[in-house]
Amino acid sequence: MGLVKEFKEFALKGSVLDLAVGVVIGAAFGKVVTSFVDDILMPPLGLIAGNRDFSSYFVTLSGGHFDTLAQAKAAGANTLNYGLFVNALLNFLIIAFAIFLVVQRINAMRRQPEAATPTMRDCPECLSPVPIAARRCKFCSAAI
Repeated sequence: MGLVKEFKEFALKGSVLDLAVGVVIGAAFGKVVTSFVDDILMPPLGLIAGNRDFSSYFVTLSGGHFDTLAQAKAAGANTLNYGLFVNALLNFLIIAFAIFLVVQRINAMRRQPEAATPTMRDCPECLSPVPIAARRCKFCSAAI
């Protein structure tokens, strides 16, 4: 029973729950970014590249000619799938940039505002506020 109790305490710690939430949100965010790249970004880029989907760009290493990657895979041909790599690289860059923006905002919220440079000080005699550069108090004429 001690092991179950220890596991329960571990699992219910705030940091473990935060990590679990982060993993779930990260997975969902990854799906959204993958959909953005595959469904929104890549079709116009494929149009610019001559009406081809980047995921269909490949080189057959084992000889032969195949019109699509699916045909090459079905035939058991060895392929170098550089189009899929381009898709994965774009996914990574977009996710990394989005995370950078989120972390940048969080860090900006955490920063303490810079302390303002004081322009006034108290007169040692009458405790009235006088400018820092003053040599005499304007209220009591004391030398500062």
